[in-house]
Amino acid sequence: MTPEKGTILYVEDNPDNRNLIRRVLNAEGYAVAEASNAAQAMERLQEGSTDLILMDINMPDMDGYTLTAKIKGIANYANIPIIAVTANVMRGDREKSLEAGCDGYIQKPIDIDTLAQQIERFITRRANV
Repeated sequence: MTPEKGTILYVEDNPDNRNLIRRVLNAEGYAVAEASNAAQAMERLQEGSTDLILMDINMPDMDGYTLTAKIKGIANYANIPIIAVTANVMRGDREKSLEAGCDGYIQKPIDIDTLAQQIERFITRRANV
């Protein structure tokens, strides 16, 4: 299936979260590739075209900050928008995500009613660059 709106890589260690977001985004016309850890995320990036990455910050093997910096350091992937998706909502957490290279920040629990609109802004911005 060719995605109408683009392909999103969702890096998240919680399978319930991945399932929910995949269903919501598929219904909105996005294809969703999934990775449960950093190694899988890197494999998925190599497998095909990715228009945007949703990055969980708290993962067991490599946190999302470190993985974001790693991805942004690879020329082929540096321009892919990465959106931090996290329950880290203390003062400074948003800034820490942006300093790691994230292009945006979505707080958990995710508002599924506005998720597609938030993603579309970043994909459209990337297409216009």
